[in-house]
Amino acid sequence: MASTIPDPLPSGHTTLGTTAPAATGADHAGRIEAHGIDHIPDGERHGHPRKLFSVWAAANVNYLSLVIGGALVLMGLSLWQALAVIVVGNLFWVFTGVLAISGPASGTPSEVITRALYGVIGNRVNNAVTGWMISVCYFALNLSAAATAAFALVEKAGIPENTGVQVAVVVVIAALTLTISVYGHATILRLYLPITLLLTAVFAFVAVAVLGHTDFSYAPVEPLTGSELWVTLISGVTLIAAGPLSYTTSADFSRYLPRTTSAKAVAGWTALGGFLPSVAVCSLGAFAATSVDMTDPQTALEGLLPGWFTPAFLLALVLGTIAINAMTAYSAGLALQAVGLRIRRSVSVLFDGTAAVSLTLYALLVSNFLDTVSDVLQLTVVLLGPAMALYATDIALRRNRYDGLALTDESPNSPFWYTGGVHRAGALAFGAGVTSAALCVNTLYTGPVAHALGGADVALPVGMVVASVLYAGLMRGGRGVREV
Repeated sequence: MASTIPDPLPSGHTTLGTTAPAATGADHAGRIEAHGIDHIPDGERHGHPRKLFSVWAAANVNYLSLVIGGALVLMGLSLWQALAVIVVGNLFWVFTGVLAISGPASGTPSEVITRALYGVIGNRVNNAVTGWMISVCYFALNLSAAATAAFALVEKAGIPENTGVQVAVVVVIAALTLTISVYGHATILRLYLPITLLLTAVFAFVAVAVLGHTDFSYAPVEPLTGSELWVTLISGVTLIAAGPLSYTTSADFSRYLPRTTSAKAVAGWTALGGFLPSVAVCSLGAFAATSVDMTDPQTALEGLLPGWFTPAFLLALVLGTIAINAMTAYSAGLALQAVGLRIRRSVSVLFDGTAAVSLTLYALLVSNFLDTVSDVLQLTVVLLGPAMALYATDIALRRNRYDGLALTDESPNSPFWYTGGVHRAGALAFGAGVTSAALCVNTLYTGPVAHALGGADVALPVGMVVASVLYAGLMRGGRGVREV
């Protein structure tokens, strides 16, 4: 059975291994979600894939996208080169959409589905590293960004920005975020449509102000050419693609949909929900960078906005970060359960939040630790690229056919136990993909392949291709065919 203790349903029953009807209220907005990583019975499946659009849109109308869009121009690209990079990098949302289709097929979250790739024991390691640890780091970075905007808001309200106030601000933002995560799936679906509409309205106003100052013919004084240009373009695509690649858990938010839900609709609404707002907001950052210094985006954008609108803008930055972090904490909680800890999902979310808050407070008040974390996260494509490619390849090989109940079986009799709890094909392919990517990276260090290519960081495509091709070869070669 699944390594989790489901939260109690209002009726007092649990859902682990049962086929309780939808009337039990297991997934209703305003009630703490009962399910964790256990299987969602067909009788409790509900919803329409179009609701996935607002879930992903709310998480991607955010401050980070503005910063990244501005960073592309600061890297030396012209406006139109930056816009091209933004579109190409955001095409990786297609992968996020593809992964989401495995949710309705299995009735389980991504953290459980990946047992098919790595084996029961191997998947625990996968969830500990690419699931929980990276999620908590992203949570801390986003929380730090939200806190910075909130500090500015507090200062404008005339409240002294001392250590006590800073701690209180971080805790309040985290509490709001974790409340949404604890209540879970149905509450996220209910809240994220109005959040999307509100954020869209605020950023539309910002867009009017920014576009009025945009230099559409902008080009750097010394335009990049030759290999230097290609190195920058590739780095920019990788920077943008890191966003969608971080969501290898998209099935977490689609698993309640009926088994018969159109896979194309699930993939389409998920991908569009991430792609459209990401392109729009990143582009807005690039537009702004043609007229103001985006090394300090918050201050720069405030200079383009009327004074009375600044508090609304700062609140929107905080709200957008809460939306993205609520999803991050939700998936991190499921990852913690999938590692093997027998705790309720609601408790695991609180544990994740406590770790992220502690990391944020230490970084903001004691050291520059988040600077180090930020640098390390530039390397996440080394892990997440191969992980995303493997997952998508497995879906294709199995034709998206997953036995949800079998996936929750963690005993040695499980069809996903493989050899010693590890699926060698998945482990070998992931290891090869990560190793190949590490040889091609150019961030904190320059790998030998990147050095030979004049600094071009091709870690993303190389890692994904190697992992995918090797996994498909091993599966079709006889080492995993019986499980497909």
